Amino acid sequence: MNPLRPAVTALATIALAASASVAAQPVPPPPPLPPESAVVPAPAAAIAGDPDLEPQVTIIRRDTETLEEVRIGGELKFIKVTPRTGIPYYLVPDASGRQYIRRDSLDASIKVPMWVLFAW
Repeated sequence: MNPLRPAVTALATIALAASASVAAQPVPPPPPLPPESAVVPAPAAAIAGDPDLEPQVTIIRRDTETLEEVRIGGELKFIKVTPRTGIPYYLVPDASGRQYIRRDSLDASIKVPMWVLFAW
């Protein structure tokens, strides 16, 4: 017989009794809600923003493609071209505004090529 077994059993019994007494304590009630006058409403006017800054989208449907012109403050920001067959792409005006740059997405970050060199 292991000489530590009665001590371990006694400690386990004490721990079980202590956890049962902690679990038996009542849970305190939640704090009361503030009165309705103290609740601050969300500022709806600030969220709405300036209507001149909201994008204005003009949709042009053709037989072979659909164009979506997006303007903010009257300035053309980009054109989304969705061909009938194929992948949609974007036309973004360059700095002069006379020519358009074709992009596959509006993501301006640099895409670093990532190839799998080793796999195991």
